[in-house]
Amino acid sequence: MIEVEHLTKYYGEIRGIEDVSFSVGKGEIVGFLGPNGSGKTTTMRILTCFFPPTRGKARVAGYEVTQNPVEVRKRIGYMPETVPLYPDMKVATYLGFVAESKRVEKSKRKSAIGEAMEQCGIVDVAHRLVGNLSKGYRQRVGVAQALIGNPEVLILDEPTIGLDPQQVVEIRNLIKSLAGKRTIILSTHILPEASVTCEKVIIIHQGRIVAVDTPQRLMERLEKSSRTVLQIEGAAQEIAERLRMIPGVIKVVEQGGVSPGVCSFEVEYEKEREISSELLSVVSRSKWKLIEMRAEKMSLEDIFIKVVTEEQET
Repeated sequence: MIEVEHLTKYYGEIRGIEDVSFSVGKGEIVGFLGPNGSGKTTTMRILTCFFPPTRGKARVAGYEVTQNPVEVRKRIGYMPETVPLYPDMKVATYLGFVAESKRVEKSKRKSAIGEAMEQCGIVDVAHRLVGNLSKGYRQRVGVAQALIGNPEVLILDEPTIGLDPQQVVEIRNLIKSLAGKRTIILSTHILPEASVTCEKVIIIHQGRIVAVDTPQRLMERLEKSSRTVLQIEGAAQEIAERLRMIPGVIKVVEQGGVSPGVCSFEVEYEKEREISSELLSVVSRSKWKLIEMRAEKMSLEDIFIKVVTEEQET
């Protein structure tokens, strides 16, 4: 559905992105991850025909963005980081304006607006002024305007920025509800965003793509060791020393006291070894009280830091 090949954009002598290549399949939700200034918005603006690349190609639904921008725009719904909302318009009126701007047939506008409001959960605020809505509802209106015209592709730039935790969950659920129906690229610098919403992640750093894969496969590829967290009642120094003596253990990190007399430890060990039984055996022989034992997986933050670090070292 989306194919990007060697896309490069310079602003004078300043590099926005360089040699960016990736593809997104039909119906996928893909997270475009990177810190502010990494090139996410530049890539999205090229895909949505806001400006041309310096070199390279990008196709949406088979249409090249520089050769067929009108056809590309017909197939894309775009929600920029700052949504161009009009505070003095009522929600339904604003969406009507968007439908007219997108040249939705007059006979189909009412149903298109109603469907977008229904999908985004804003039917109850249809006759309220946009400027009087909460930030969460304004973001929903932003998604709704992107849905007008029934586009095949949605490009959402930082859709949860500035929202409170409850509003973030609501917008995430809204995006996930669109899975399979539309191809979605979701840009974010908030790493947990992608892990709970997206099937695949594209990590961009300093204008270059450094990884493209599912979060699970990235974890498997980058985890060179395994980790287990233990909470044990006993003398912290003695516990740490004995845990370090277990074959295959790389390091033991004391994470501090959980409660009086109970300490938490992170045990890192060789990936190919399974030491759970040995850990339990040491605890039993030492007559310690085991409060908790659980496997610790890499987070998306760990993945991002590791990918970026490896890129900088090459």
